Amino acid sequence: MKRKVVSVLLVAAMSVGMLAGCGQEKAVADNGGESAKAEATENNVADADAAAEEGKVLNIYCWNEVFKTRLTDHYPGYEVVDGTHGTIGDVSVVWNITPSDDNAYQNNLDTTLLAQEGAAADDKIDIFLVEADYALKYVDTDYTMAVSDLGITDADLANQYQYTKDVVTDSNGKLKGVSWQGCPGALFYNREVAKEVLGTDDPAEVQKAVADWDTFNQTADTMKAAGYYMTSSVNDTYRVYSNNVSSKWVNDGKISIDENIMKWVEDSKALYDAGETGTHEMWSDDWKKGFYPDGNVFCYFGPAWLINFCMAADDEGSIANLGGWGATEGPQGFFWGGTWICAATGTDNQSLVKDIILQMTANEDIMKEIVVADDDFVNNKPAMEAMAEDTGYSSKVLGGQNPLAMYCAGAEKIDLSNQSPYDQACTEEFQHAMKNYFEGNATLEESLDLFYKSVVEKHPELTY
Repeated sequence: MKRKVVSVLLVAAMSVGMLAGCGQEKAVADNGGESAKAEATENNVADADAAAEEGKVLNIYCWNEVFKTRLTDHYPGYEVVDGTHGTIGDVSVVWNITPSDDNAYQNNLDTTLLAQEGAAADDKIDIFLVEADYALKYVDTDYTMAVSDLGITDADLANQYQYTKDVVTDSNGKLKGVSWQGCPGALFYNREVAKEVLGTDDPAEVQKAVADWDTFNQTADTMKAAGYYMTSSVNDTYRVYSNNVSSKWVNDGKISIDENIMKWVEDSKALYDAGETGTHEMWSDDWKKGFYPDGNVFCYFGPAWLINFCMAADDEGSIANLGGWGATEGPQGFFWGGTWICAATGTDNQSLVKDIILQMTANEDIMKEIVVADDDFVNNKPAMEAMAEDTGYSSKVLGGQNPLAMYCAGAEKIDLSNQSPYDQACTEEFQHAMKNYFEGNATLEESLDLFYKSVVEKHPELTY
């Protein structure tokens, strides 16, 4: 792909990612992982020395503190200097963190990548992070290095979930990024509400009340009668429906709306009109009220990162802090989000970048350490399967439940065959447009017309 074309693609504006509001970071517990770090440090010496012979500054671009926390807490030999600086050996690590609000992260990244070729060595991006919704925008360009060019082999990544590779594989079949986490989703329910309304908070019994969408909607009626919202917002269920479509958002340059997306519209309109959910924007203060008992919300949908990093687990009195959530499969399997580490073409720290990727995404001891310390679900099948059967592991926010077997099963079923480069724009504009319909401010036809026009405004190459 010619650089001129790539530049045009990178400059194109894309909206804020769905993880933008996830600013809560979980404190890392002392979990006995120092031995794993020590072993990793020994294995790390050669690559660290090679990195020191290359660049002296490692520039990392990201949109929040999550990867920074992972690296500072788990990468062998990382030393914290201040909030945006650290060291690995004699290499200075510089964090460039730009929130995703109003597409600021991508805009900043695009501008810097465009200047990468002529930039001074110490100013070049070495590592940058991407999300699933817009990964192809960067993966299908020559601004990202194939991990094989770093010396990372298929064997190195053999234990990772296939879908995490599919997200960042370019049109030529080259893997252009690696993730430390998997993001299969679950339905998180308020245990106290479940006991009051359903008579039990046992995950298997609660699942019977949400086993499919018809049953889910019937349970919403029951929840309303007891004084509870089924979900905080219509947007809570969107990802579940959209992950179970049979066609892409865009086919041969034409926007199309899958039947399952329209079912979300139909079901959501009925729930909203019945007063069983709201239309709050995700990450808004109103949406977050259900994180606390007084919010009177029965359930949210999401992967491990949502409940552990975004649902006020560190706030005294929150449901998560009290260990008051439970997890069950819900009406349909789905995944949401994830963060991928990409090596920027032009990095002068290839050896160090390689080692960071391998330690943070393929070192099984470090993977287990992340699960125990951070309650994350990691991208390593043997580690997750072992911990799923470990009676000594449990999630505090889930009231002592071990949800890993459920996550493992979900991760194996994730299908990305209907992914497209336009997913982020279509997803966000569709939700925005449908809000008008749900609230009675526009007809369905008017809202659909607004959706099409909004996407075409962002992507003039498309039709409908």
